[in-house]
Amino acid sequence: METNTKRSLGETVKYYANRYFIVALGSMAKGLFASLLIGTIIAQFAKIPFLTDILTPIVTVAQSGAVVGAAIGVAIAVGLKAKILTICSAAVVGAIGYTSGAGGAGPVGAYVAALVGVEIGRLIEGKTKVDILVVPFAAIISGGIIGLLLGTPLGSFMRWLGVVIGNATHMNPIPMGIVISVIMGLILTAPISSAALAAMIFVTSAEGLSPETIEGIRLAAGAATVGCSCQMVGFAVASFRENKWGGLISQGIGTSMLQVPNILRHPAILIPPTLASAILGPLSTTVFMMMNEGVAGGMGTCGFVGQIGTFTTMLGLGASWWSILLKVLLLHIVAPALISYLASELLRKIGWIKNGDMLLE
Repeated sequence: METNTKRSLGETVKYYANRYFIVALGSMAKGLFASLLIGTIIAQFAKIPFLTDILTPIVTVAQSGAVVGAAIGVAIAVGLKAKILTICSAAVVGAIGYTSGAGGAGPVGAYVAALVGVEIGRLIEGKTKVDILVVPFAAIISGGIIGLLLGTPLGSFMRWLGVVIGNATHMNPIPMGIVISVIMGLILTAPISSAALAAMIFVTSAEGLSPETIEGIRLAAGAATVGCSCQMVGFAVASFRENKWGGLISQGIGTSMLQVPNILRHPAILIPPTLASAILGPLSTTVFMMMNEGVAGGMGTCGFVGQIGTFTTMLGLGASWWSILLKVLLLHIVAPALISYLASELLRKIGWIKNGDMLLE
C-alpha cells in the first residue's frame, strides 16, 4: 500500500493518471498477450494437420472471453501491487467485465471492472480478521456490478470508434494512413499502452459490420503497426552510434519507450521516426494494403508480434506468404530504418540532434 503522505491536487491527478492510464493499461496489455494473442499464434500451428487435435482445445480456451478477461484482471491486479486474495478476485471480476452485455464488452469492460474490484480489494486487504471472506466478496461485488453497468456502454463506444476509424480509412486511406500511423506510433513510444488501445479499437468480430468497414479497420490496424514499427526501428537505428547493438535490440524488438527521458530533454529526436510514420502510413493503406487486427496492431516490432499478426490476418485473407514477407520487411523494418537514419543524420548536421542526445540511461 502507498503511504498516506498528503499530495497536492496536481500531484494527486498525476498519480492516478499514471496509475490508471499507464500502469493499469500496460498491465492489461500483458494479460491480453498471455491469452488472446498467444492463442491467436497457437491457432496458426493448429492448422497443421497432425497438430490440429492437440492444439485446437488449447486455442479454444486461450481465446475464450472469460479466460481473456480473467487474464486481464490478474495482470491489472499484479500491476497495481494487490495481494493474493485481490488478485484471485480480479480474475473473476475481469471475466465478468469482459463478457458483460450482448456480444461482450471486451477488453475495456474487463479493464474497468478490474480497476474497481482491485482498488476496493486493496482498501480492505489486511484490515480485517476475515479477509478471506470480506476481500473477495467486496472486490467481486463492486467490480462485477461496475463491469455490468459500465462495461457494455464503454465496449460499445470503443467498437463504435473502431467502426468510425474503419469507415474513414476505407473512404480516405491517405490522410487516415498518416493520422493513424503517426498517432499510434507516438502512443507506443509514450508511457501508454498502444497494444491495449489497439485491442479495444481494431475489432472486426462485432456483428453487423459491412465488408468495407472490416477492410477499413484492418487497414487502420495495418497502418498502426507500421507507425509503431517506425518508432521502434527508427529509434534503434538512429541511436545506434550512441547505444550500439544493445540499444538496437532493446529498442528494435523491445520498446522505444526507453527514449522517453531523452525525448523530454531533446524533443527533436522524435522527428525522424515520426517522419517515417507519416511517409509510410499512407503507403501502407494504399499501395501495399497492409492489414492487421486487434492487439497486434499496437505492437510494432515488439517481439515481432505485429509481424505475426500481419501474417495471420493477411494469410487468412488469401495473400501469399512471400508477398506478405516482402511487404513486412519493407514497411516494418527496412524503410523505417532508412528514413529514420537519413532524417537523424540530417538533423545531426544542422545541430538539432547532438551526439549523446539519444544515449540510453
